[in-house]
Amino acid sequence: MKIAVIGATGHAGSAIVQEAQSRGHQVTALVRNAAKAQEMFDERVTIVEKDALALTAADLTDYDAVVDAFATRAAAYQHVDLATRLVAALRGNTTTTLYFILGASSLKQADGSYVIDEVLAKNAGADWVETPHQQFHEYQFLQWIDNVKWTAVSPQFSFVPGPKTKYRIGTDELMLDADGKSVVSTGNLASALLDEMEDPEFLHKRFTVVNA
Repeated sequence: MKIAVIGATGHAGSAIVQEAQSRGHQVTALVRNAAKAQEMFDERVTIVEKDALALTAADLTDYDAVVDAFATRAAAYQHVDLATRLVAALRGNTTTTLYFILGASSLKQADGSYVIDEVLAKNAGADWVETPHQQFHEYQFLQWIDNVKWTAVSPQFSFVPGPKTKYRIGTDELMLDADGKSVVSTGNLASALLDEMEDPEFLHKRFTVVNA
């Protein structure tokens, strides 16, 4: 499988690159800083330096899967901007699937409220809070799209660096691990995403992952 990862040097993106490589897939890192990517990845990873918001259909249609692991706090609205750009570029494409890393903001809590509701209530004015807010809107946008192949994945409330171990899959709710914590490692999320690529179950849907 030919896989491109936007934001490949980031928290989620780098774990996805490593997991895809370990399974023998052909991986391309689409990054803003090629030098940084060259330091992180070996020669098996093809590195393309290009601003994510400048990507075109020609840049994307050669891949079986394109992962949007883009992350920024400086201009959080760009999460939605990029999603709309990727969808527009692949309208009518039946061979490339878009995969979006959304964050936990659009998951529901036990009382039916969204995680973003609590985040906004408890962290009003924080410089980082607009990122989960915009990723919530990103998921709202994706739910309207039925003529592009897409799948989204959300981590749990805590998304931490860590290896692949064991994990469980859910859909729209926060989940708890064996210690009662809503947490997933980067390795487990990457593994779950690659499992989905290899055996799709969530086309036009979102799923979530929690450490087992």
